[in-house]
Amino acid sequence: MPRPRVNLLSVELIADAAIELADSGEQFGVNALARRLGVTPSSLYNHVDGKDAIIELMRGRLSRRYLPAAVTGDWETVITGTVRALRRLYAEHPLIVPLIVGKTITDPGVIAQYDHLATALVDAGVPDGEVLAIVAIVDAYAIGFGLDLASPAEVWQPDTPTTTLGRLITDAARGAERSDAAFEIGLEMLVASLRVRRDGLRAR
Repeated sequence: MPRPRVNLLSVELIADAAIELADSGEQFGVNALARRLGVTPSSLYNHVDGKDAIIELMRGRLSRRYLPAAVTGDWETVITGTVRALRRLYAEHPLIVPLIVGKTITDPGVIAQYDHLATALVDAGVPDGEVLAIVAIVDAYAIGFGLDLASPAEVWQPDTPTTTLGRLITDAARGAERSDAAFEIGLEMLVASLRVRRDGLRAR
């Protein structure tokens, strides 16, 4: 297959190819991405400034795919809508998570999404000193339950007698059904605890 002309490259094409490369589980890097695109590494450098820039292109591309518009509504709606979208992103691209969590966020679109979440919390009366911590908690929750969908159908399989766990496992849901149920319970608890904490701080 002939190699494409360099001028056919675009940041969108590079981002999509990088996502496919990361999803494949193959070694991720500029050289590997260039081979996948059928170009030389120097051709890539005409469009992006190295591996970190490629990761940010991936982050921005995925963010716009899963959160194409800001979630509107009150702060609880913004949190739940954002968490649901991010969970889908992380669940469908689990091998990308180590790349993007290890890189400082600079993509303007992603920064705008976090700004929207932070603004919703401030407007709801959450003290400035708590907002970034809550944003981090929300993000970590979405990552955790996104990756939880990759868990085996049988999460627990005791080989020795248990007091309670073994009995509960027998009739428990499995696979995605188990993960979805746990996610919904946890999300309800997360929002409720944030509401209680906000109200308590405001009452001081």
